[in-house]
This record gives sequence, C-alpha cells and structure tokens, in this order.
Amino acid sequence: MCTFRLANILLEDTRHFHEAPMLYVRTTSFVRPSNEEGAWWLSAGRTDFTTFFNALSVDKWHTYTVARDFSLHLELRGAAAAYVQTHAGRLDIEAHSVDHTRRELPASDDWQAYDIPLVTNDRDVLVGFVLVTEGPIELRSSFYACEVDDEEVRPIELAIATTTFRKEEYVTRNIELVRTKILNTAERAAGHLTMHVVDNGRTLDDEALSGRGIYVHPNDNVGGAGGFARGMIEALEQVSPATHVLLMDDDVEVSAESILRTYNLLSLVRDDWAEAFVAGGMMSWDRPDLLWEDGGYMTREGFCDILKYNKEDLLNPRDFPRVSAVRGIVGNETYMPNERSFSDFEQRYAAWWYCCIPTATIRREGLPLPLFVRYDDVEYGLRCKPRFMTMNGICIWHLDFSLRYNAAVEHYQTTRNSFVIQATTGVAPLSNFEGQLVERTMIELTKFNYADAELILDGFEDFLKGPGFFAAPGKAEETYLAANKRREQLMPFDELCKAALAETGINIADLDHNDISRDYPLGLTPHGRAFRVSRMQTFQKSINGQLFGRLRQYAGPVTVIEANFNWPVGKIYGADTIIAIDVPSKRGTIRHRDNERCRLIWKRLQSDLKEYHANRADIEILYREARPTLTSMKFWKDYLGME
Repeated sequence: MCTFRLANILLEDTRHFHEAPMLYVRTTSFVRPSNEEGAWWLSAGRTDFTTFFNALSVDKWHTYTVARDFSLHLELRGAAAAYVQTHAGRLDIEAHSVDHTRRELPASDDWQAYDIPLVTNDRDVLVGFVLVTEGPIELRSSFYACEVDDEEVRPIELAIATTTFRKEEYVTRNIELVRTKILNTAERAAGHLTMHVVDNGRTLDDEALSGRGIYVHPNDNVGGAGGFARGMIEALEQVSPATHVLLMDDDVEVSAESILRTYNLLSLVRDDWAEAFVAGGMMSWDRPDLLWEDGGYMTREGFCDILKYNKEDLLNPRDFPRVSAVRGIVGNETYMPNERSFSDFEQRYAAWWYCCIPTATIRREGLPLPLFVRYDDVEYGLRCKPRFMTMNGICIWHLDFSLRYNAAVEHYQTTRNSFVIQATTGVAPLSNFEGQLVERTMIELTKFNYADAELILDGFEDFLKGPGFFAAPGKAEETYLAANKRREQLMPFDELCKAALAETGINIADLDHNDISRDYPLGLTPHGRAFRVSRMQTFQKSINGQLFGRLRQYAGPVTVIEANFNWPVGKIYGADTIIAIDVPSKRGTIRHRDNERCRLIWKRLQSDLKEYHANRADIEILYREARPTLTSMKFWKDYLGME
C-alpha cells in the first residue's frame, strides 16, 4: 500500500484568488502569504476550506478511480486551533460539520504535521474542513491523500499541447507557470510532464523558452486545428511517448494545481474510465467564480450549447453556477443531463480550452480534421464518443466569447465546418445544419447585415466544392483571411458618432450598454398572442419587409443594436436604418435597408440549397471517402511541412 497525494490545499497569490477568494476559503477574517515560501497566514477566527478548490470531491474520486481511505495532511505553526471535518450531500446548500471529528491542535512555534483520517459515506458529494484559530496561524504543504496498492498506480506521461498565434503575453506566462510550479518541484507529475507550444505566429523565442520538458515549435499558421494536430504528433513521438495529451488554449489563465489534479486523476483511474476525456471547466475571466461551461453538446438546431444548467432549468436557462457557493460546487459535481427528455444531450463534446485525451484514442481514431478554426474540438469529441470526467478545481479562466465576436469565424467558418464535420465523419446526426443555415442567413438579412449574410453563403458554397478545396495546403488560412476582408467592416466609435449624428440626428455617445442591448418585445401589444405570432411570421417570411410588403415601424425608422448575434426583433421591425455597435471593441457601422440586395442574397441561398439537394449524396460520399486521409498522420505531416 502507498499513500497517494490527490489534491493540494490551494492558496495562491493570483488575480483570481484576490478577486474571488471564496473559490479557495470562506473566512471571518483574512488570509495572506507568509514570508516563508509556500506558506500562508490565517488570522484569528474561522476559515472554511469547503470550497471549489479546497473541498475533496469524494463522490467523483470514488466513481472514477481506485482511491479509498481518504485522509487530510495538515502542516501548521502558530496559535492553537480547532479542526472540524465538513461534508455536503446532493441536496445540501451549505456544508455541515461531521459529528465527533473535532480535534484540538495545540499552539506551537515549530511546524507540526497532522494526518487526519476523513469520515465519508455513500451520500457525500464532497468533504472539507474548518479551522478555528485563537490567533494567527501559518499553513503550508497540506493536501488530501488516499491509500492504494502500488500496482494500482498507472504510469502516466502527460503532454500539454497549446497552440498560440501572437498571444505572447498569455503563453509565456503559462510556460513559466508550468516550469516553476510543476517541472521544478517535487510533485509526482514533475518527471512525467512535457509541454509542447505550437507557435503558429512564429513570434516566440523558441530557443530561450524551450528546455527542461518545454518545447516551442515554430509552425505555419494552420489555425487551432493544425496547431493542436501538431501538438498531438509531437506528444506521440516524444522520447517517452505520452499516454495523454492535454489540449489547452493559449489565452487562458490556469492554476498549476488543475494540471496536477488531472495527472493524479489519470494515475488512479479505473479500467472502465481509462479512455475517458478529462474536460476542464471554463471560468469567466472577469467574473472568476462563474463557471461558464463544464461540457458542451450540439443541439438539434445545430448550435453548440452548454451542457449544464441549461434546458432543464426552464425558469432560468442561463443560471450559470457561482461556484463560490457550496450549492454551486455540489450542483456542478452532481448534475446529469436528462437524455430521456432531450435526446440531443447525447451529442456531447469537450472544448479544447482544457481537454485531456488518451493517446490510445488518437492512435485509434486519428487526428483532427483540417478545419483551421471552429468545430475541430466539437467534431473530435463527437467522433470519438468518449466518457467525460469533470471535477471541481480542474478548470481555466477564459474571456467570455461575447467579448470577442468575429464575423469571419461565426459566419464563414461555422457554416462551412458544420457541414464538413457532419459529411466527413457523420457526427451530430440529430442536428439540422441546413435549418441553421437558412435561419442565420435570414437573421443577418433582417438586420441589413448583407456582408455577413454573404459570408454565410460563402462558407456553404466552399463546403459544396468538396474536401479537396478546403484541405488543400494553405487554403485554410487563405479562406479565413479572405473572409476577414469580406466581413462587415466597422469604424472607430468616434467616427461612428459623427456619422450617426450627421446622418440620423442620434447622438450615440449618450447611450449606455442597456440602451444598445435591450429590445422592444413584440409582445407589448394589446392585440393578443395570435396577432403577435402572425406579425413575427410576416417579419421572418418577408425578411423584415424586404422581399414583399411594407411593415409598420415598431420602434421607428432608425434604431441602435449590438453588432453580434443579438436579434432584437422589436427594435428592427420595419426600420430603415440600423446603427450597429460592437460594444467590446468600441466600433460600429450604419446599415441601410437595401431590398434589392436582400432579394439577390435570398435568391442565391435558394440556388445553393437546390444544388445541395441535387448533389448531396455524391458530396457526402466524397467527404466520407476523404476521412481516412484527412485524419491520418501522413496527411498532417505533409500538411504541416514536418516531413
């Protein structure tokens, strides 16, 4: 038998710790770093460690691994303290003390170590502990552990693969984090971890940054799909071939502890979970205790959506968990989607901002499709159909997607790649991408966003050209850059203010975010529901009065909306001019009704669909036959110039 460290008690001097300390501790006073490396002061009072990072998810350790006989190792110095174990079950919104676990810890000027068995039962989701101190006390080198047989510990070689394109500040910080917090430590993972940084922008000093388990690979700009494929290949062919590859975005903040816990989880995983993917949660960058996504799925409508806290919470379908609260961390560990009610929940995947994949799966299923960006991770997860392991404390912090809207990605790449993945590997069979194509084109046309509506059709037409078109060397970058040039061009905010005032008399400089984002719902009418439904149908079928008829203006001839996915029907209903503002970038444009251009684009869509329906079977055969080549090692080595 051996004592195996599962998770360190985590206190870290980081941005997210200081902005959201209740992810780590709940205290009646304060905690702060000590002068001794790795030690922290706890002031007099009550400090509760039953938190997102510092509670032990015993239910998941039992489910996924061979771990048993859990214990807590504490190292303390200073005033006298009292220790009490806590636990929380599935229906608990607060943690509760475990009877008969109170333990008095005497004052000491020297470091004292305590190994305390944890009391667990089948109803516990997580356990933690509370320290009540009479005065200042220091804590260091504390962790949760378990007892396992030596032969139950798997030999793991973990490779991190991150792809970057001119995100030097982010990626160099993460390189230094891995180097100092893992590779240069005595952690079990230190001698079994490598990091492959694929530099698509060729802007990093690869010689200076490489060394001691870290490798920087200058690469052509082949997008996220190509960068991660390169990382997978490097992991498979390193001196000690990786057993698992952890794919991680470059523009994220990550705690080294998340990586260590991933390694420990893999080391003890049960046979029936050995080929599962580890899916890390995405925390909000500017709201660090908000868990945005912890697993995704492809909907029947053909959109990516969030697996947890979504369809089943009909009263508040966007009730993202604040995992600074016990009810949030319990809910995150226990949530299971209801596939009996919503069959598309079967179409699950794990996004590649933090996704750990067994290399046995890569050898069996092949490499990603050469999609450049968007849906590479979705397709791979749907193709492989793995089980997914998730756990509190395994996560990254990422900018909200709403803050980095890009029309070339959201319209050209998304449209093209959705049809490509379904035709090539047969994924998401429940999803109606054709319906999504029609709806997205209609929505952009109703907002007079003709340039981006044309981008959608560009993506669909490039799909119709077959796999030889988008998979040709250099074509992925070429088409993406071309789409960026063709997308709706926005002007700086000051310039937009002057143009809007001169043209419409509206001073948009006086507007706030709420003025721009809110809608005037069509439901605000005395005519009843049937009338409202009829009016909405007329709006959609006529494309906001551009194909036929003349809609009575609901909010006026000029309106102001957000330049993103937002679809404020009431605001734009019957309007002639739309001022669209991208709030995060402080840029925007003025759009004018152009009925003739709308009709031409709509006619183009009908022509494209006619071609698709006539040739669909032949097109899908071409894609299916291309699959073995497009996912092969030989193809990717040629594509990446590695040969």
